[in-house]
Amino acid sequence: MIIKMERRRELLNKAMAEFLELPGDLVLDLPKITVVGRNELYLENHRGIIEYALNRLRINLSRGFLEIEGEELQIKTLMPEEMGISGEIHSIRFLD
Repeated sequence: MIIKMERRRELLNKAMAEFLELPGDLVLDLPKITVVGRNELYLENHRGIIEYALNRLRINLSRGFLEIEGEELQIKTLMPEEMGISGEIHSIRFLD
């Protein structure tokens, strides 16, 4: 029942965002990812780090998590809702 209520709230927020023409990352707390080449990634709206290694980074999101795989991955910037990552990025995956 709690899942149904959360899903309804998400659908209502999405409809309101579309109606008011607001960006989804603001209203729905969606992650916003900016990738610069293969060596830089900026992430907004994260919920913390789950796993950190030089070849894999798992980051908690409001829904699921993000997995970044590569070589020599480093967290260059870490703020409460934003982070910057550098290194050779091979893959980026969203997982539930």
